Amino acid sequence: SPALRTPMFVLVGSLATADLLAGLGLILNFVFQYVIRSETVSLLTVGFLVASFAASVSSLLAITVDRYLSLYKALTYYSERTVLCIHTMLAGAWGVSLCLGLLPVLGWNCLHDHAACSVVRPLTKSNVTLLSASFFLIFLIMLHLYIEICKIVCRHAHQIALQQHFLTASHYVATKKGVSTLAIILGTFGASWLPFAIYCIVGDPDYPSVYTYATLLPATYNSMINPIIYAYRNQEIQRSMWVLFCGCFQAKVSFRSRSPSDV
Repeated sequence: SPALRTPMFVLVGSLATADLLAGLGLILNFVFQYVIRSETVSLLTVGFLVASFAASVSSLLAITVDRYLSLYKALTYYSERTVLCIHTMLAGAWGVSLCLGLLPVLGWNCLHDHAACSVVRPLTKSNVTLLSASFFLIFLIMLHLYIEICKIVCRHAHQIALQQHFLTASHYVATKKGVSTLAIILGTFGASWLPFAIYCIVGDPDYPSVYTYATLLPATYNSMINPIIYAYRNQEIQRSMWVLFCGCFQAKVSFRSRSPSDV
């Protein structure tokens, strides 16, 4: 469907790929940690897991930037320049994620120095601190952008109210839905990743490993919830899925600017 070739859906595809790889990485890591014990292969799976989760978080940041641009530069959003910007941003995000995943494989690990181990073995304390600091930076950037998006949405609603002398019920509902969606997105992201990021900094490697898994579990929930937040609620994706699997009706090609409810 041509409607799914817009920058937003490229980013959603990137997020879906990263979350799928993260799920696969979790399974592989568990198998080679507790079923088939191999330090070398376990190191590879940890690197794969770090790269996948980093790509997932980076894709969420890219989606946030895209949402901001779609409102801040609504008139020029569907231009070649925007597409190039999105592709460049994605290439940078996946490149950085791959580098982070390769760090433990290339030697930044504690296989030969157990004193340097973090709560996530075999990652070192400095490696985990870097990952946690990167997360906090990304979270702050997303928080700032979503605050700016809320301001733009409310300003648009105010302008509509001035033009029509009152704010209609439909515009009020759309504005409220847009702001509440942003709160759900940011709240889910923060609640999923903050416990693990904080524990990586304050935790001690001598603590039972169950603490690490308890804080990492909500982060995996984020990858499970992402399809519901970013894909299931989107009508274009629903229509395309029906056409793909059922062929019930033809998808209509529509290129439209986003309303606050699509944020």
